[in-house]
Amino acid sequence: MSDSAVPTIDLFNLGAKGLQHHGLRRANERAVLTVVGFNPGLSNAEIARMSGLAPQTVSAILNDVEAAGLIVRGEVLRGRRGQPATPIFLRPEGAYSIGIEIGWRHADVLAINLHGAVVAHRHLDYAEADLATLAPQLTTLIEEMTGDWPKEQRERLADIGVGMPGSIHAATWPLEQGAGSKSGPSPSDFAADLEKRTGLAVTLFNDGNAACWAELIAQPAPRPASFIYLLVSTYLAAGLIGEGRLWQGPTGHSADLGAILVDRDERGPLSAHAIASASALVERLVAAGFAVDIGDIENWDWPAFEPVVEPWLEDCAEALALVVFNTNAVVEASLVVLDTILPTAITARLVERLAVHFDRLPARRRVSIAAGHIGRLAPALGAAELPLYHRFFSRNLLEKPRD
Repeated sequence: MSDSAVPTIDLFNLGAKGLQHHGLRRANERAVLTVVGFNPGLSNAEIARMSGLAPQTVSAILNDVEAAGLIVRGEVLRGRRGQPATPIFLRPEGAYSIGIEIGWRHADVLAINLHGAVVAHRHLDYAEADLATLAPQLTTLIEEMTGDWPKEQRERLADIGVGMPGSIHAATWPLEQGAGSKSGPSPSDFAADLEKRTGLAVTLFNDGNAACWAELIAQPAPRPASFIYLLVSTYLAAGLIGEGRLWQGPTGHSADLGAILVDRDERGPLSAHAIASASALVERLVAAGFAVDIGDIENWDWPAFEPVVEPWLEDCAEALALVVFNTNAVVEASLVVLDTILPTAITARLVERLAVHFDRLPARRRVSIAAGHIGRLAPALGAAELPLYHRFFSRNLLEKPRD
């Protein structure tokens, strides 16, 4: 079991360390896999040009990763100038990963292949996220998803990534402690339990960070080097990509943008969670006399709810504009990606209103605001993608190498 957070390290101490030969070889292998993964169909020579490695080095690495079952070679391309070229692709069956989102009221479990395609999915609703009971339930779902996999496919499944809010195990904030709340096992204890039950390596991520990573992968090339990511879910999940890196912080739960104070009332300061979230919308609907199930948002009677939805959209957009303004005062990001667990049409309206409210602020930096590509499955998908990235593509020498 491992945590996604990296210990504090003196930058200059790290820079003073040399590379062992095996470490350099591993970094080069991952560089080649990254080029192949994000530029499918390139030839050996093209991979060498993009990676900056010698053609002989690339050829040797391709032979190794092909033997490991991670790439496949396409049909030879003839009729071009020079020697016939063979396109190289990641082999989708080369590796698999499980991604789990543990939300306040639900869990999503999915399996992806090396192309990042979802090959299985399960959903679980519950009254509260009790980590003491979730490990056996999630193990059962994973067994249902993978039980009929052939032996070779099962052997290529090595990782589980789990995305969850940092305080979900205690249910203290943004939820109020009260009847039905619990003080269950810590996330690390839960991860150790899940790892023991499944026999798979388990890595914990913040749900917003995981969703942000999934959005980064889903962005068309060339991908933005920096952007602010917001996911209006049960509460407000968020993430930051800064200069090409996911900003996770020392605990793995940085970029908690939903905690930014955006308003106040007779109760005192209000965080973005209290306004820009599906829970805030549910509170307004219930107060207006509507009976709603937050687990079945897609099937709500949205036309009937419009008298409540429209003012909530305005308040939500205004709060999110302040979140973006305050975040952009610290991190230079010209792009904001806004996603939700709500229907696509509602998300589009919220994106448009966020742009309007942001333009009313005395912003020194202008931003582009776009809708996300994934929606409610973003945290689970990112939680599945991150372990594959760490195992096969990342060249961070602090991470464990591929077995």
